Amino acid sequence: MRRLLVATTLILAATGGAAVAQDATMSFFVTSAGSGKGADLGGLQGADAHCASLAEAAGVKGKTWHAYLSTGDTDAKDRIGKGPWFNAKGEKIADDVASLHSDANKLTKQTALNEKGEVINGRGDTPNRHDILTGSKPDGTRIADQTCGDWTMSGAEGAAMMGHSDRTGLDDSAAAKSWNSSHASRGGCSQEALKGTGGDGLFYCFAAD
Repeated sequence: MRRLLVATTLILAATGGAAVAQDATMSFFVTSAGSGKGADLGGLQGADAHCASLAEAAGVKGKTWHAYLSTGDTDAKDRIGKGPWFNAKGEKIADDVASLHSDANKLTKQTALNEKGEVINGRGDTPNRHDILTGSKPDGTRIADQTCGDWTMSGAEGAAMMGHSDRTGLDDSAAAKSWNSSHASRGGCSQEALKGTGGDGLFYCFAAD
């Protein structure tokens, strides 16, 4: 028995414990609050900084946070690292970029949590906040004219593509169930316009390292 224990210890030491150790600390969340200025997030830099600030306030430090947002020359899928990603409760969301953008991801209303581990209000809740800013197609690539001026606009002009964090909409269509590409905002990029369809200017944050 002692020889077996020693052998096991040596194997784990040689592999760095990789067989049993995985960093399941939070590496994904939905923002608990947006910028308060609709889709004006201060561009990608401002959105990334917001992610980092919320994560640090939640006690998660030492990670590089990027917002899951596309712009006119950037695809959201290329901003978020390689994965895997875990929510605030240590539940795995996806193994990698490919699985995140497939039916294999584990995103649901119960797992798409904010940085505090709280469920985001969805369809049927008051207020509904399930519209999440992405500017992206289902595969995580950009929709150039639906990024609210690359996340700098907050007025009646422009539009933003949004996903449903609860994977629920008005029907059973693929768009209604999409976490990242359900429909565009109506009435512009203001906070009021985003709230009008069931949103609050929230977005997804991923640890990119």
